Amino acid sequence: MGQINFLAVLAAAASAFLLGGLWYGPLFKQAWCREAGVDPDASNGHPARIFGGAFVLSLIAAGAFAYFLGPRPAPATAIATGAMAGVCWVAASFGINYLFAGRSLKLWLIDGGYHTLQFTLYGVILGLWH
Repeated sequence: MGQINFLAVLAAAASAFLLGGLWYGPLFKQAWCREAGVDPDASNGHPARIFGGAFVLSLIAAGAFAYFLGPRPAPATAIATGAMAGVCWVAASFGINYLFAGRSLKLWLIDGGYHTLQFTLYGVILGLWH
């Protein structure tokens, strides 16, 4: 599949990290915590472990997506593929789990929406970075 542009992958991972800070922060924190049954003031562990782990996982996802796209994808194709991956693979897979777990539609929309934008951003960055 060719050479992976590691700087583009790093930028894509950073975009997901920044999007997550906005998405699960000021935009949807209260709604997400309520729907997920999480106390918004409780600590879920050491911040370095949580944020470091989240960034490493974002790097893995961005790297795998870059590999999937191949070298020098057309920007429109990369963006459309990112949106499709977010909706049809990630959000749909979450939807299956959420149905069996009895989780709310609102929680699925928040989480699925984040991942749809995450992969769309990956497409934007990987498609435009040459």
